[in-house]
Amino acid sequence: MNPVETTRLANGLTVATIAMPGVRTAAVALCAAAGARHESAAENGLAHLFEHMVFKGTERRDARGLAEAIEDVGGTLNAWTSRDQTVFHARVLGPDLPVAVDLLAEMLMAPRFADADLALEKQVVESEIGEAADVPEDLVFDLVQEAAFPGQPLGRPILGTVETLATFSPSDLRAWRDRHYRGGALALVAAGAVDHGAVLAQAERLLDALPGDRPEPCPPARFGGEVRPERRRSDQTHIAVGLPGPGMHAPSHHAAELFATVLGGGASSRLFQELREARGLAYSVSASHAAFAEQGLMTIHVAAKPADAERVAALALEIARETAASLSESELARAKAQLRAGLLMGLEGCAGQANWVGHGILVHGRPVPLAEIEAAIDRVGVEEARAAGEAMLKGPVALASVGPRPLKRLP
Repeated sequence: MNPVETTRLANGLTVATIAMPGVRTAAVALCAAAGARHESAAENGLAHLFEHMVFKGTERRDARGLAEAIEDVGGTLNAWTSRDQTVFHARVLGPDLPVAVDLLAEMLMAPRFADADLALEKQVVESEIGEAADVPEDLVFDLVQEAAFPGQPLGRPILGTVETLATFSPSDLRAWRDRHYRGGALALVAAGAVDHGAVLAQAERLLDALPGDRPEPCPPARFGGEVRPERRRSDQTHIAVGLPGPGMHAPSHHAAELFATVLGGGASSRLFQELREARGLAYSVSASHAAFAEQGLMTIHVAAKPADAERVAALALEIARETAASLSESELARAKAQLRAGLLMGLEGCAGQANWVGHGILVHGRPVPLAEIEAAIDRVGVEEARAAGEAMLKGPVALASVGPRPLKRLP
């Protein structure tokens, strides 16, 4: 990981750069602490729609003009929305970084939000909602999120629903921006062939008018542990079991991630070896731990024949309990190697480093050095990893399934 240079503007916006010698390209990310979990029930899907709508045009350019401006220099411009963040990002050759920063700032500061554009983009997002609903493997993860955090922003789908989408107006989009896109909740991060002074000067000129405070924090999530069965005609039943895990600020966060990796993080994992290799009961098998600020969610996912669904769900939990009791030194060492390799591989490119630094600034208030994370992972011992697994398995259980025989309870 290359050294990070940061400056905080008077309005709270953090500008960070990572100069990468020998690299001829640059990536820039405008990261906002504004995602689906910051929405009210009536606003569900608004964060994602906002992300789409800033690409529809600004006071200076229409959607085609934005696309041509970035592609005239051979670059790319895109964005994504998660439950706790929205990130707008661009890739360009180093000398063209000012073009990318200018476009990102223009999209945020002067979006057009025309009625006709909004009507068209609602149709696009409706198609996206329908596409997600047609894929059982995607749907089951949304359902287990809802089962884990029922009636809460963290449990609602990022895309929203067709019903909420229909209610949104240009004034809703402007209100969302004014409420959430404030200096204290934003980071502008550039990596690659970059100069900190040049990026800083551009940010000061283009983003100085942003409000200078931070939005109100969203309420903390509470793990509920409910059941969400969805009946579908299918040759497979997709099962997702959700367990309460530690949040990203908890000391046991890395231990939980390592436990999940041993359980279902690859072809050598216990779930894969037992359910797929030894018994032939499933093709798709995995376990992962997602950490939010104050709460985590470990998810076990398996797709099996409908007739085997109950047996597979029971076996998966049995294997998880066995792992919490007997996770070994060699398994832990392998999981550490997997996490370390994943981190390093993700940080080899400009975009990976920009996103890493932006995430650290939004979540921890500072860029988090890679060495700090590696050291924290290395410190986790077998007993800590087992304890993390045991703690998650002692909590309430969320269950979601999609298929012709959805599970209404755990066996």
